[in-house]
Amino acid sequence: MSRPILIMAGGTGGHVFPALALARLLREQSLPVIWLGTARGLESRVIPAEGIPIERLSVGGLRGKGLLTWLAAPFRLGVALVQALRVMRRHRPLVVVGLGGFVTGPGGLAAWLTRRPLLIHEQNAVAGFTNRVLAHLARQVLEAFPGSFGQGVQARLIGNPVRADISAVPPPAQRFAGRSGPVRILVIGGSQGATRLNAVVPFALKRVAGSLVFDVRHQAGERWLDAGRASYVQAGVRADVRPFIEDMSEAYGWADLVICRAGALTVSELAAVGVAAILVPFPGSVDDHQAYNAQYLVREGAAVVIPDRELTAERLAAELQRLCAGRGKLLAMAERARLLAKPRAADELAASCLELARRAA
Repeated sequence: MSRPILIMAGGTGGHVFPALALARLLREQSLPVIWLGTARGLESRVIPAEGIPIERLSVGGLRGKGLLTWLAAPFRLGVALVQALRVMRRHRPLVVVGLGGFVTGPGGLAAWLTRRPLLIHEQNAVAGFTNRVLAHLARQVLEAFPGSFGQGVQARLIGNPVRADISAVPPPAQRFAGRSGPVRILVIGGSQGATRLNAVVPFALKRVAGSLVFDVRHQAGERWLDAGRASYVQAGVRADVRPFIEDMSEAYGWADLVICRAGALTVSELAAVGVAAILVPFPGSVDDHQAYNAQYLVREGAAVVIPDRELTAERLAAELQRLCAGRGKLLAMAERARLLAKPRAADELAASCLELARRAA
């Protein structure tokens, strides 16, 4: 099986990191992998560092762009399609796997036009436009959350691939055994809409400081680090504010409660670890998919949600007061989250790729 498996994913970590988990599994089995991405997305830095060959398309998003960008869109998409067709003919991949990002549109269409078996995986609870189209061209359709494609598409539920070290975090009961002292709060900002969490969380903690004691770690993002630290100083709340948390498995395992947005990968990691959460879906997410992602945990009592428009220090403080009076409530939520975990998602995705590859070989 010398012809490669081509992985299409780009833009944000929510697309790139699940795809990278798949790439690592395939390479462990000595299968060649080629990556299709862009020159500007996260993949342009992460994938070469992994030693994975990457091909780049000239493609980007259209939502929120000006009139000239929309007028140029057909030409730009045409150029990207021609580039993708060249990639298909040059590498002749056994299977093409789409995990989201702008590249999957022209890349998936090029796979179909060159009769390469196409497999797509939808990370969010609501399938995006590109995947809704490609679902009708793909040999297999996989999804992370149930019902993401609605009626008319047969998709198999496997979950989102998460890193092995995150899946390996001990279960909630084991982590909570003997745990005492301040309630441990992990705040994850640093990407979409991080400024809201950075600005509101310190003052919510200040409001409950008289009745509750917290130990706080806050990932604020490199761009917002100074502002995040200033908010805690202004609120008079002590916290470990960092630009980026390198060891997320340790941080998740340490936390009693996580306050964060509701990106697909974050929600999947919360379930994989089993940790209670207050979710604030990013209101600018395409098709409001973060609100739907959050409901996966909220429906089962594993998380509570505060809409961004309702996020105030008063509202967040009330939720903290309700959830953190004792660790029993947080442990119960954590155990419900763990029941929703899909620890074999990466293995099932890799197995689907191998099945299609064997048929095509």
